[in-house]
Amino acid sequence: MLTLPRALALAAIALLAACKPPPVNRTSTAPLPTVAQVEVERYLGRWHEIARLPNSFEENCFNVTADYSRNEDGSIRVLNTCRDKEGNVTETADGEARIVDAATNAKLEVSFFGPFWGDYWIIGLADDYSWALVGEPSGRYLWVLARTPEISPELTADLLGRLTSLGYDTSKLEFP
Repeated sequence: MLTLPRALALAAIALLAACKPPPVNRTSTAPLPTVAQVEVERYLGRWHEIARLPNSFEENCFNVTADYSRNEDGSIRVLNTCRDKEGNVTETADGEARIVDAATNAKLEVSFFGPFWGDYWIIGLADDYSWALVGEPSGRYLWVLARTPEISPELTADLLGRLTSLGYDTSKLEFP
């Protein structure tokens, strides 16, 4: 049986664990800039994950895709699909995104778990919407996305250079 003191101790431990500072993946103290403008309708559709900072919810995920579409209420549906190395779907996560900066549409919040929302900032975007860089202010999360499953080594180098200029440690990126 769980006693009150033990329950309080467990709650305190859980609270302290939740307060753990994010990993240092971005060394710049300058505010994280976003792109000037995102045309949401052009952003919708399928994106392939080219690279990411390691995170607990994508362990053992390969060939990850994110599909964005409109919900009836105008919000954005987010369907992330994880595959194993053989390409078999192992997990999907169905979430919702909402725009929090209507002036640019570049700052969004995404939720996969009820009332918990996370920042999703578009910090780089090709003029033709063929690639995107997505991060959040603390530098804890980062994704390189493209409309195709692979991009050229030249484009990869260019995008890594852009991320480095924003203060990211690109040596920590995974290329699943």
